[in-house]
Amino acid sequence: MIHVDETDPVGDVPPPFPYREVQIERGVDAKQLYELSTEIGRGKFGVVHVCKEKSTGTRLAAKFIQIVKKGDRRNIEREVHMMNVLRHPKIAQLYGAYEFDRTFCMVMELVEGGELFDRVLDEKFILTEKACSIFMRQICDAIGYIHSNNIVHLDLKPENILCLTESGNRIKIIDFGLAREYDPDNKLQVLFGTPEFVAPEVVNFEAISFATDMWSVGVIAYVLVSGLSPFAGEDDIQTMANITIGRYDFLDEAFDTVSEEAIDFINRCLVKEQKERITAEQALKHKWIKRKPQYYPTNRRPSITTFKPVLLETNDNNNNKSDAEIDKENLKELVSKWNENPNNRYAFEQATENVISPSGETVQIRRPDAGSRRGSLARDRDIPRDLHLPVLVEN
Repeated sequence: MIHVDETDPVGDVPPPFPYREVQIERGVDAKQLYELSTEIGRGKFGVVHVCKEKSTGTRLAAKFIQIVKKGDRRNIEREVHMMNVLRHPKIAQLYGAYEFDRTFCMVMELVEGGELFDRVLDEKFILTEKACSIFMRQICDAIGYIHSNNIVHLDLKPENILCLTESGNRIKIIDFGLAREYDPDNKLQVLFGTPEFVAPEVVNFEAISFATDMWSVGVIAYVLVSGLSPFAGEDDIQTMANITIGRYDFLDEAFDTVSEEAIDFINRCLVKEQKERITAEQALKHKWIKRKPQYYPTNRRPSITTFKPVLLETNDNNNNKSDAEIDKENLKELVSKWNENPNNRYAFEQATENVISPSGETVQIRRPDAGSRRGSLARDRDIPRDLHLPVLVEN
């Protein structure tokens, strides 16, 4: 058994190389510069290997991404730009970027402790609430820095948070493929995310903000202290319905020994109104994050903000359906469309009233005519989990 460290970390661990401004080197084969070894990750958008730079012997991580269509190149260029901006010890740093034979390679700081997700799922780890609060403090610290640079991550989840060592409690945030620059004076709507972690404004295709990331922070905290997912339904339709109406609770026995401070922190993140959600800066001052909380079991139901269901308007005049059923029917239609275009990433940027597709083309939007109990947290790497709202048609 591995007991996750409960000691408050002192200071930061910098990357093994100086911060650098990375330019994409086109026509350069990364395999000529780096010696590849173990495959450590594989997903819908790429394969990651441990590698060693031949000239220096520095051990790094190399992520290879195939360029299938025009939009893929634009997405990677955006990610490289984001990572050049973000220089923080709790964010995995970029070392080099190469394009060769329709393949991109991003060489990054190697983080070998595994995913934060593993601390929840793998029975060999003993994870206490104290360790969870230390993880969340670091996450909030990094998110506060990201937001201070006018960037929203938009895909925060335990799989995108890596631990420096197997038993340690220091983390690095990764994967800025969905991140966007954010100007509070301009409207930004996004059509992507990971179903169980997206905020209501994403599901409802409303303007997002820095608060969108803080909703995901709340979900991560819930997952860490309980091993459960607050909004997961039997399928993505039910999950989206639960998120839309803000349906979650702390009734499972997993919360019997969770402190009031932890529950209060989660509640302050999972507020449907963005303006009322806790900010990253405020989160760092929260008593659960700032100092060691008092631990004691509680079997009462904590107070939870009551949310009114947000309904999608419909032309159907059938009034015999409940609010939840109306939500579910609309969401069912949307989810069926999300699955038709699983590899696209769209953004409704600025105040242009246009959707910008990955290829840079303008997309005409067709706006929509406008739950269930949570499930145990599970993961299947063979099932795409990225959500892509398809309420649009290309010209």
